[in-house]
Amino acid sequence: MTLSDSGFLDIGAQRLEYRMLGPRPGEAPTLVLLHEGLGCVGLWGDFPDRLQQATGCGVFVYSRAGYGQSSPVALPRPLTYMHDEARDVLPALLDQIGFQSGLLIGHSDGASIAAIYAGTHQDHRLSGLVLMAPHFFTEDMGIAAIVEAKKTYETTDLKAKLARWHKDPDNAFKGWNGAWLDPGFRQWDITEQLAYIRVPILIVQGEDDQYGTVVQIEMAERECYCPVEVALLPSVKHNPAREATEATLKAVADFVARTQA
Repeated sequence: MTLSDSGFLDIGAQRLEYRMLGPRPGEAPTLVLLHEGLGCVGLWGDFPDRLQQATGCGVFVYSRAGYGQSSPVALPRPLTYMHDEARDVLPALLDQIGFQSGLLIGHSDGASIAAIYAGTHQDHRLSGLVLMAPHFFTEDMGIAAIVEAKKTYETTDLKAKLARWHKDPDNAFKGWNGAWLDPGFRQWDITEQLAYIRVPILIVQGEDDQYGTVVQIEMAERECYCPVEVALLPSVKHNPAREATEATLKAVADFVARTQA
C-alpha cells in the first residue's frame, strides 16, 4: 500500500490511526513506535519528528485500538491484551505498511509488546529493539502507582486532559487501568520471551521511574542472550522521551545507527 502522511489502517475489525514521517518502507529502514498504556499518536508530541530528523529513517507511529482516534475496545480488556497485540495486530500491521527493515521502539506497555513480539516471532526484518521504561513483570510499587492514577482520574481533571487526545478517554483509561489492577494481573510475566529475542536491545529508563525499578533491567540482562545496552537517566521518571528528550534522542539515534551499520 501507499502510505499517506497520516490516516487509518484497517486491521481485522480495528481501524487504527497512524502517522508516517520521512522515507517510506522500502526506501529506508523504518522505526515503528509503540506507545505507552495511556498514549496515542498525538501524545508522542514532536519526538517522532525529531527522531526522524536524527536518524534519517522512516518513522511510523500508530494508536492501538482503544486509544487516540482508533477504534474502541470492549471492556474489560483481557489480561492477555499485550500478548494479543503482539500476536494478532502487530504482525498484520507490519505486513500492511510494507515493513522491510528497521526497529521496534516501545514505551511502557508498548515496550512490553515489542519484547513479546521479538521473543515470539523470528522476524528477519528486525535489526533491534528500543525499550523505554519496559515492564517484564509486575512490581508492588508499580501497582501502587497505578492505584494512585485511578484516584487521580476519578478526582481531578485528568479525564478532560485525556479527552484532548483520546476520542473516548474512559475506554483508554479503564482499559489500561482495569487490566493492571485486576488481581489476576499480578501473575503477568513475560520474562520467558526474553530468552528468545535474537536482536540487540537498548533499554532507556529513568532512575526515578514510578512504575518500575532497575530490577526490570537486571532481569533483561540476566535472561537475554542478545546484547543489552542500558541508558539509565538520572532525575527522570516514566517518560524519558518527554522528560529527557535530548538524552533519549541521542541514545536511540546512536543505537539505530549501530544496528544499521
